[in-house]
Amino acid sequence: MPSQKQRTAARRNIKKAATAARKKRTIANLPARTRTALGKQGAKMARRKRRSAR
Repeated sequence: MPSQKQRTAARRNIKKAATAARKKRTIANLPARTRTALGKQGAKMARRKRRSAR
């Protein structure tokens, strides 16, 4: 179990990463095949998440 300090740091890091990704638009500049694969992987995980909720 992470400490409160670690949780805060992790949250801060996530926010920073999200900001950087928005600024750089890294995903948008990836080749189409990689983007498709990323989308498919995300969809797969989302589907798995929905399934396990039941």
